Amino acid sequence: MKNEKETKEQLIQWGRKEFLEKGFAQASLRNICKNAGVTTGALYFFFENKEDLFASIVEEPLRELNQILDEHFDKELYQEEYLNQVKEDMEDLACAKEMLHCIYQNYDAFHLLLTKSRGSKFEHTEEQFVEMTEKKYRLMAERICLQRNLSKPADYMLHWFAHTQVNLFVHLVSHEKSEENAGRNLEAMVACMVACWNQLLQDK
Repeated sequence: MKNEKETKEQLIQWGRKEFLEKGFAQASLRNICKNAGVTTGALYFFFENKEDLFASIVEEPLRELNQILDEHFDKELYQEEYLNQVKEDMEDLACAKEMLHCIYQNYDAFHLLLTKSRGSKFEHTEEQFVEMTEKKYRLMAERICLQRNLSKPADYMLHWFAHTQVNLFVHLVSHEKSEENAGRNLEAMVACMVACWNQLLQDK
């Protein structure tokens, strides 16, 4: 007879499989319970509903990624001067690698978040990342342009840049299952983004 821990783990395991195959909206709690060998009543002992089960799979990896991103942006926002371009570029690449590792350590969770979450409270995760990233870049652009006596980039271009950066990771998750293979392209992709950012700051 299964204990509570084993039952919960089985529900999460089969829930992950069902969500990956059918997406959140089409996933069936009845199928999940059947495969886990429990009744639907047993599922509600552990989870409030289908969304709660989905959240148990994706929330912690999402929190970890947000923390990495917040720490990187906060470090950049509150540094006194933006003068050492080589150091800044290296820090950007290091952060991107840390994010990539977090994503691929939790590949199924991020695949669910970015491609299978329609109908759940997580369906706008990509847009939320864009919004958060755009806000950080606006603040950074204001500080850098003030220090260097430059014109601030257009709001449209900052939004586009944030969207493009987030899409970099979405593209990798959607097209490459191997962290090693994704990492081979990451350095060049980040270099392109850094060059684009520098150009945005220079354009009048």
